[in-house]
Amino acid sequence: MDQVNWKEQVELRKKQLMEDTKGLLRIPSLLDEENVKEGAPFGPEIEKALSYMLDLGKESGMIVKNVDGYAGHIEIGNGEDIVGVLCHVDVVPPGDGWSVEPFGAEVKDGKIFARGAIDDKGPTMAAFYGIKIIQELKLPLSKKVRMIIGCDEESNWRCVRHYFTKEEMPAIGFAPDADFPIISAEKGIFDVEFRLDNNQKEETSDLHLLSFTSGQRLNMVPDYAEAKIQASNLEEIQQSFEAFGEKSVIEYQAQIEGDALILKVKGKSAHGSTPDMGKNAGLMLGEFLNTLSFTGNAKSFLRLLDELTGEFTGNKLDIAAEDEASGNLTVNAGILSYDQVEGGKVGLNIRYPVTHDSKKIENTLSTRAKTDDWSMRIIENNPPNYVEESHPLIQTLQKVYEDQTGKKGELMAIGGGTYARSLETGVAFGALFPGREDVAHQKDEHMFVEDLLLASAIYAQAIYELAK
Repeated sequence: MDQVNWKEQVELRKKQLMEDTKGLLRIPSLLDEENVKEGAPFGPEIEKALSYMLDLGKESGMIVKNVDGYAGHIEIGNGEDIVGVLCHVDVVPPGDGWSVEPFGAEVKDGKIFARGAIDDKGPTMAAFYGIKIIQELKLPLSKKVRMIIGCDEESNWRCVRHYFTKEEMPAIGFAPDADFPIISAEKGIFDVEFRLDNNQKEETSDLHLLSFTSGQRLNMVPDYAEAKIQASNLEEIQQSFEAFGEKSVIEYQAQIEGDALILKVKGKSAHGSTPDMGKNAGLMLGEFLNTLSFTGNAKSFLRLLDELTGEFTGNKLDIAAEDEASGNLTVNAGILSYDQVEGGKVGLNIRYPVTHDSKKIENTLSTRAKTDDWSMRIIENNPPNYVEESHPLIQTLQKVYEDQTGKKGELMAIGGGTYARSLETGVAFGALFPGREDVAHQKDEHMFVEDLLLASAIYAQAIYELAK
């Protein structure tokens, strides 16, 4: 049985694999906290996506379990030890500017397009088919293989936290939710929110920032920003903004409505772990507003935005750090908002190196907050994940990747956070292949069909090698 042609087995199931993938991608599984209910703690569409996967497992004769709608699992094999494959079916909002329907699962030019195609529904289905092939070939296993399906990965990971209070944690495993070859190091994730209450400083000029909004998620680079201002010279400010937009080569719009000037900027979204790959619309708009003479709380709000503009490694905030294993610290300003009555809010998504002490970040930012009368709240601090190259898990996955691709199984480090860090020993393993553009969290997200098939073959062999 060691001589299974895994690619051939995938090809035999290609038609059904594609149909099942399309079906999952067509479910708009966005967090919907306004419509939660028992069994659907993250909303009806995420519950539908979880049920979709569990039904596929049940139809294939596998053991399935729904853990209160927070997560579920699909299982094959026997034995005391468990090999975990950790996936998720929730997705981030699609945003604007798509050339296709974001949940249409359209196939063109050899790619399947949809929000979640590469993060993480396509890879999830590839891993499921890896398990399905092992099941259908009746290959002998000495361990259980358990695909754990989370429902809140793109937000606060409440899914796996709840799941592991009720179910056993696998000793080893992988998450098909990043890049090939192998992610052996994942930076720590430090989410923090600054708040500026509107009870501090009065404005002393006729220039007023009425409102500022940008961003939906901490782990996304905002692709849109809008501000409303009042002043005695609105036409002059409008002309300055238009000149700024032309010089900065950004998409912009300015219009006077009544006694207010509305400024709009379009940027480019990207994953929060790679803020340099996007164009932060909020920071671009803030850069212009900082050329004006705001006072009071508006000035404090914009001063913090200025310290986030122009670089992504935290130098201006004095939190820069790096190490050999995982590289530089990065900062994404994911949520930026201000209201003249309510005050301001800035949410940061910070990815810090695996050897760095997050307490240093906390202390430095806390000091910074106090200097301008901000309050600071730590939303979450998710520690780094690191597995040494000599570990048998790494050795096995390297061998499988090299068998299936003919290329070297290099180890990598990322700023992204995957479910791999939920395991005692876990790594991220695919499914974005080297040379492919990373379109996770971006418009026109897609996965190459040939990559979906190859990933399925890789996962089938990897799961078998780890559990045989």
